[in-house]
Amino acid sequence: MKLLQNSGIPIYQQISDQLRSDILAGKLKEGDYLPSIRGLAKDLKISVITTMKAYEQLEAEGLVTAAQGKGFYINAQDSEMLKEQHIRRVEEALLEAIRAAEIAGMTGRELQETLAALQDEKIL
Repeated sequence: MKLLQNSGIPIYQQISDQLRSDILAGKLKEGDYLPSIRGLAKDLKISVITTMKAYEQLEAEGLVTAAQGKGFYINAQDSEMLKEQHIRRVEEALLEAIRAAEIAGMTGRELQETLAALQDEKIL
């Protein structure tokens, strides 16, 4: 797991974002356990509280469940729910791209052409 100290995104958010991506991409499967809170905190050289906050965020989203004495494990994922979550992520990324394009002075057509070119190159 890679954390960026100066990204402006809180560390707990970076952890939960990366774990969420791994869950939604199927890299982490139903029943898999997340690294222990203390273990992950030690590996990343961060606070246990920060790690706990990331895990609690994933639990609030229904992606993981805490098992007393065992840690957090991945919940079964509904394929429709996964699809909706991916669509939501695409929408968020596109909104961010639109804001950046506006700042750069790009027209809507230029933005669409850029997206089409990226799709053609399979850079996604």
